[in-house]
This record gives sequence, structure tokens and C-alpha cells, in this order.
Amino acid sequence: MAGQVHLERDGDIAVLVIDNPPVNAGSHDIRKGLLAAIAEVEADDRVCGAVLIGAGGSFISGSDIREFDLPLGPPQMPQVISAIETATKPFVAALHGAALGGGYELALGCDARIAAPKTMIGLPETALGIIPGAGGTQKLPRLIGRAPALDLITKATRVDAEKAHALGMVDAVVPGDLRRAAVDLARTYAGRKRRVIDLPVRDESGVEAALARATRNARPHVLAAIHHICQAGNVPADVGLAAERETFQRLRIAPEAKALRHIFFAEREAARGKPGRAVKPRPLDLFGVIGSGTMGAGIATAILQAGKPVVLIDTDPAALAKAIPRIEGAIDTGVARGRLTAATATAAKARLVTSTDLTALAPCDVVIEAVFEDQDVKQALFARLDTVVRADAIVATNTSYLDIDQMAAVLSAPDRVIGLHFFSPAHIMKLLEIVRCAHSSDAAMATGLWVAKLLGKQPVEAANAFGFIGNRIYAAYRAACEFMLEDGALPYQIDLALEAFGFAMGPFAVADLSGLDIAWTMRRQKRAQWDLANRYVDIPDQLCEMGRFGRKTGAGYYLYDADGTKQRDPQVEALIIAASAQKAIVRQDLSAADIQMRALAAIVNEAALLVAEGVALRPGDVDVALVNGYGFARWLGGPVHWAQQQDPAVLAQACAQWVEISGPARSLADLRVLGVQTGDTA
Repeated sequence: MAGQVHLERDGDIAVLVIDNPPVNAGSHDIRKGLLAAIAEVEADDRVCGAVLIGAGGSFISGSDIREFDLPLGPPQMPQVISAIETATKPFVAALHGAALGGGYELALGCDARIAAPKTMIGLPETALGIIPGAGGTQKLPRLIGRAPALDLITKATRVDAEKAHALGMVDAVVPGDLRRAAVDLARTYAGRKRRVIDLPVRDESGVEAALARATRNARPHVLAAIHHICQAGNVPADVGLAAERETFQRLRIAPEAKALRHIFFAEREAARGKPGRAVKPRPLDLFGVIGSGTMGAGIATAILQAGKPVVLIDTDPAALAKAIPRIEGAIDTGVARGRLTAATATAAKARLVTSTDLTALAPCDVVIEAVFEDQDVKQALFARLDTVVRADAIVATNTSYLDIDQMAAVLSAPDRVIGLHFFSPAHIMKLLEIVRCAHSSDAAMATGLWVAKLLGKQPVEAANAFGFIGNRIYAAYRAACEFMLEDGALPYQIDLALEAFGFAMGPFAVADLSGLDIAWTMRRQKRAQWDLANRYVDIPDQLCEMGRFGRKTGAGYYLYDADGTKQRDPQVEALIIAASAQKAIVRQDLSAADIQMRALAAIVNEAALLVAEGVALRPGDVDVALVNGYGFARWLGGPVHWAQQQDPAVLAQACAQWVEISGPARSLADLRVLGVQTGDTA
């Protein structure tokens, strides 16, 4: 059933109930219903005021962004808001659940705004490549000041009701009967209007600092938002509103906004996991984490900050002793950056229990191992866990590459084993791969997805296969970049080209940051399995043999100053040129466009193979993984979305070239599984 607006009476106050489950999106039907109801209120002499309130759990969660790819039919939200503002009767917005985007702009059109305590409020449109288009840039500075409006809009920030009240975004926070309070308030407003658009812009202090924060590395749509916020109060209101709307309409159909809408929906879909899974997750009251190194401590920190207790296990008492201040320091950093209050930080620290005895894990609902990346070590640990943890407890591994089915095989009940692949630092990075093994039960997988939600992570479900989704694709990407070292490009040229494309960091800067020795260890473990027919670049091995492990040693692909500033290293560049000569490779000049296409072709080809093999459930899951875990530009929508925008023939040729130079182990994918219509490419 399409969304509806119900007009109800409470004495002389009309109550307009917005009913569009599940989250009351501001769809065309809702806008049409609101406009009709507002007209009815205005025409009814028995009514002296009105209340807007949502049915169910939210006010209005935002506009229905599924409509944004289509022409927006009348009435559009500015028309609805104008009808409220020009009405002779006051309107009170009763906010609860979510009042975001167009929902909060509707509230800004009302004469007063009150909110339930847990309401989330904001104008997060810039996260979707657009700007508030129904008065947000013109009204919020009038209500709370230009500087806080700049921070809220450009950062797409959502605030809770208490913070909103402190800023002036709402007039009151109502812990009790919200509807009753709104009706009573509307009655007190009878006979008077208080239009936000008529107010002057509030306190102008802090604007320069806010502008500096907002413009730093800002995308074009953010710069547009800044422009309109700065225009508020400096141009006539009608001029400012019209200009804002024109910019919104232009940005709404731009490629960047389409890409951001794609990743928005892809993330929502990924969070649901495998379609048709109807079971509920297991209750999670107590977590166990094994291993107190970087990953284990980070996982424990994430859980503690989410409000759950953790039993942290390590057989080495010294390692545990080092982990505790590291965990507490990370929690304190959360306070310093405003993510946690001092009280919640103190409570989080108190929830940590440490032990060297695995039997301390007996009461845990889920146990996550993060020990040394060695199959024998992990299997031995799993065998011991089988005798320690509860029969209904979920057993998870944080492995990046190892076969989880081999670990699960030593358990009496392998159906409770899943992968929970966190990314470092685990308490900060958004991506969490939920790995489905051969025997993983639906309940175990549902619980894994619930862990992600609890920790505020973006989950992506993957089948158990080497590297899962992200690391397998990144391995192909890294190989393509290493081939380019031999073929004619230097590390800085590749890094600059890919950063210009949109990656947060180039591959060789990333390698230096993470440590070249980590991948080197894995390569040596796999050396016996190498197929000598496949192309192999030994440049990173040579660097490791020289003790150049990256930033931590002051030298890797680059040289690093004491403050971490990198610079080109002639020694490394000479080593690379010599490596090409040793293999009789004639080095060629590779343009930035060449570098970008070769790297992206490797990513896209591997993505198509993953989807075809069922490692990734859907093409969009690849985009979610690469955007949230590997620095792929969000504003490009992910590699699959990018691929769908390219010339199919050119992309198919680039993929074929990538496979040709890789060696016989590399397969050419059929890009049609990604929605790229290339014809027969396999």
C-alpha cells in the first residue's frame, strides 16, 4: 500500500499522521497527502493549529531516494513546506525515531519542533552527493548559526535529540507522551506564526574555522552546500531558496550522486546477508577474544565500546599486560574525539576481563580467535575450544586467508563456526566480512551479521575461499601494480595515478604502512605451491631481504623521516629498473590513465570471478567491501558500479590484457555477471 497521511482531530487541533512503513520515507504519495491535509486544515474554521507526527517508529526518515533517478513529480517538498509556512495556522512537528533530510526540512517549515529523547535529527544529504534541497541550507543557519550549520550539513552529521536541543534545532525534548505535548503546544501557538525563514542568521562566531574544516578535501557538492549556507541571510529568502533548489536538482542527477545512491542501497542489501534466511541471531551477552595482539586488542576494544563485556585470553601474561593500556588508550581516544563520553568510557574499561586460561571462555556466547596466522596453530586452538566453550556458543576466526573449513573440521559441531574478518584497526575500520563455511548454520550466520550491527560495522557476507572477497581482489590489484613496476612505472607514479583516480592511498604507500614483511611471510609459506609458469615480481622480496619493511623501519618502497613524511628513494627506483633489465623487459612510459585502467581491470576481472563462483552473493557486495575496507572512492560507487559506466569493449580488452600478462593460472571472467554487457567475454 502506498504511503498515506491520516488527518485526525484532537479538539481544535488537527493531527496529520504520516504513515509510510517501514521508515516513513517522504515519497510522492506522502507529499501529495500532506499538501491535501494542509489545505483541509487551513479551510477548517474549527481548527486553530496542527501537529505533524509519524506513524510507527519514525517521523520522516528522509526523502524516498529511489525517486531521485526519475523526474520528481509535483508536489515536491518545497511546495509542501511553503503551504505550511503560508498557512494562517501554526504547525508543530513532533519528531521521533528519525527526522532526517527532507523530514527535518519539513520540520523546519513548521512553527515549532519538539522531539522524543532517542530521535536522530540531521541533514545528511551530502552523504548522497546532493545538498538539502527544501530549505535546509537557508533555514538551519537562521535557527542555530552559520558555523554549526556548516559542520552539520557538510559532514552529513546526525545528532540525538539532546544535542539537537542544545544546538537549537528543536525547541524541547519530551520524554513522555509526544503527541499530547505537541497538541498542547500547538494550542498555545494559536493565532501566531513563527517561521524560521523570517529569522535572521544567528551568531556568526566561529564561521572561519568552520569554513576551513568544511572546505578541506571537499567534493564539489559539499562546496555547493557551503556556498548556499554562506548565502543564507545575505540574499532575499526567496532567492536563496530558489538557488538552493536549482543546485539540488542539478546534483541529484549527476554521476556522483548516482554512485553514492548505488553504494547506499548496496550497503543496505549487504547488511541483510543471504536472501531468505529467516532465523534469528543467538543472544549475545558475553564475548570471548583469543589473542591480545593488534587485532585481538582492536576487536576487544570494538566490543567494549559497543557496551558488551569481553573475556580477553592470551597464554602470554606479558602480552596481556601490554594489551590493557593499548585498549584503554583507544577508548580514551574515542572520548577525545567525541565518540564516547567519559562515563561510557569508564564503563567500557570496566567490562574487560583478562585471563591466560582458556576455561575462562566457558560462559561466552561467541568466541573470536585472533591468534598467529598459521593453520596448525588455529586448528590446535579450535580442538581445545571444543572442550571448553558452551555447545551453543558461536566460534569465529579472524583469519584473512586460511581455510576456515579445515579449522571447523576439528570441532564436534562445525555448524557453529564462521569467519569474522575484521580490518585493522578493528575498532575503527567499518568493514566486517562474515564468512560462510561449508557447514555454517543459518543461525550462526545470522549471529555474525548481528555482531556487525552491534559493533556498528558494515557487514559483507562471503563464502569460504582464499582471501574471501576483499583480500582476493586486493591481491589481484597489488599484482597488477607490481607488474607495472617491471613494465615501466615507478612506485610514486602508480601511487599518484591511483590516488588521483580516487583511492585513499596508493598501493605502495599502503604496503609501507601495513608492513612489507607481513605479505613476505605469507609468500614464503606458499612458495612450494607456486606455479613457475605464472608471472612473479620479486621486487618486494628484495626489499624485505634488505630489511626494508616500510614505515616501521624507516624504509620500504619509500624513505621515511622521523615524522613519517615519505620521499622517493633513488636506490629503490634503481632496483626496479634493474629488475626489468634482468627479465629483458623493455620499460615503457605508462600514463596515469594507463595505470588506472590496468589496475581497475585486475579488480573488475577478479570481482566478476568472485560473483560467478558464489564467493560474493551479489555484485554490489564487492562495491561495499572495496569502499568500506580498501579505500576505493565512495563517490565512484565501487569498482562494479564504475565498470558499469565504462565502454564495455574497452574494459573487456583491458581485462583480457591483464589475464594475458598474468600467466596461465589467471582466468578471464565474464563481465556480464557484473551487469557489464560486453557480449561473449569468457
